[in-house]
Amino acid sequence: MSDFSYKPTLTGELVILRPVDEGDYDALAAAMADPDVTRFTGSHGEIGEEKAREWYRTRKDQTDRLDLAIVDKATGSVVGEAVLNQWDPDNRSCSFRILIGPSGQGRGLGTEATRLIVDYGIEEIGLHRISLGVYAFNPRAQRAYEKAGFVVEGRLRDELYWDGEWVDSIVMSVLAPEWQRTKKSGLTSDA
Repeated sequence: MSDFSYKPTLTGELVILRPVDEGDYDALAAAMADPDVTRFTGSHGEIGEEKAREWYRTRKDQTDRLDLAIVDKATGSVVGEAVLNQWDPDNRSCSFRILIGPSGQGRGLGTEATRLIVDYGIEEIGLHRISLGVYAFNPRAQRAYEKAGFVVEGRLRDELYWDGEWVDSIVMSVLAPEWQRTKKSGLTSDA
């Protein structure tokens, strides 16, 4: 099993996933400033520009996570990020998160980015399990994750307090054997 020292560039039909860096700050800050993106990611507050730039500047040095910028091939613009983090090498598992700004939504970019990074995590890193959480008020994202092979495992009740209301988080994961079956059956394509 490998670690995340190597930072790949993954190419699909719609997107290129490449290592994120400080130069992506403006595009990612704009994406994260969108009220829907803020809500769907459950982000409470900003960390400030200098801390964010430092964060992106140091991602290439991390061996326990993979942070990739999502580039829309049609425009060449960074529209979001896809991340494998919370790596547990003993159990061959990690978590996944993604964000797509408004300019990249509704065109299948997130679905393809998810499939590319999951495939890399399972096929190249040797992960057995990739998990995620999606808030209950984001059924569109849940459907996209299901298209990419993720299965609902359960619910974390009242995990997020947002605009005066408690929101559940839906726990999902994909296991390597499931991913293999999904790939063989052709379900990882939109065809």
